[in-house]
Amino acid sequence: MNYRLLGRTGIHVSPLTLGCMMFGGRTSAEDSYAIIDRAIAVGINLLDTANVYNDGRSEEIVGDALRRNGHRHHIVLATKVHGNMHKGDGLDPNRAGNSRRQIIEQCEASLRRLKTDWIDLYQIHRPQPECPIDETLRALDDLVRSGKVRYIGSSTFAAWQVVESLWVSKEYGLNRFVTEQPPYNLLDRRIERELIPACKSYGFGILPWSPLAGGFLSGKYRRDGKQPEGRFADGTHQRAPALLGSQRAFEVVEALRKIATEKGFALSQLALAWTAQQPGITSPIIGPRTLEQLEDNLGSLELKLGPEDLARIDAISPPGDVVVPFYQASFGPHEIRW
Repeated sequence: MNYRLLGRTGIHVSPLTLGCMMFGGRTSAEDSYAIIDRAIAVGINLLDTANVYNDGRSEEIVGDALRRNGHRHHIVLATKVHGNMHKGDGLDPNRAGNSRRQIIEQCEASLRRLKTDWIDLYQIHRPQPECPIDETLRALDDLVRSGKVRYIGSSTFAAWQVVESLWVSKEYGLNRFVTEQPPYNLLDRRIERELIPACKSYGFGILPWSPLAGGFLSGKYRRDGKQPEGRFADGTHQRAPALLGSQRAFEVVEALRKIATEKGFALSQLALAWTAQQPGITSPIIGPRTLEQLEDNLGSLELKLGPEDLARIDAISPPGDVVVPFYQASFGPHEIRW
């Protein structure tokens, strides 16, 4: 395992991050424990979850797993805050977001579920335009100074929001974000336009989510509409219509599959290896639902892409291009999109 620096922190992390979104939902607790144990056994040391994943159940399972296997002190444990954890309480207008009230309350709840005294990387899951970033950063700074959080990061922020956060941290003497977690895959390369250059300039670690486009880049989905089991199979997922209805997305998959076959790897492994080997990328987040999917993902670590391979892939999916957008973000009155 060739470890990489997590931005400017001095912390070394594995070139793949174990995403825990499936745990406690489609993946049972026992299967989740097996996946976590296997990932740690092969050297993955960065685990990423969030308070909203399966209404907190993901965090509980991760905490249980680390207590069972005794590896908490060897793991860089990341979680996130922003989403609504009080869905049944319609009377409270402050059920989500990036306010001090929400961040402090949800950090304490995450610590309890994770059964730990500290969170290594606490991330803001989404921007909240109506909440000033200094409000958010002051609350996070207090958590760092209290020892409950070691580092802080953002997720799905625009490049200008990342830079704004740095200015506010410097202006007020607050701990700064050290990572950004954006959507990034061979169907959506928009972050190459501004976000990656900004993160590289200011020493951010980049932890891409959905490097396999939610499983679409596994190549298992079909043009004829007869879909196998998967998150897009029944067409109800929010990105299903755009993906399954995009002829270009299927054309990209077929062209990439040819390259993968020539190199003796699965399409999913090619897509994941490509993401991990892009300039500025620290550790793509995999989200295996089964142990078999984890083993497939781990195979990507053996695939090395040379200049000719990368040029062929760029011809199929050009730099900065978007085939299917994986996140349409609204950033307030300016409506700046990337």
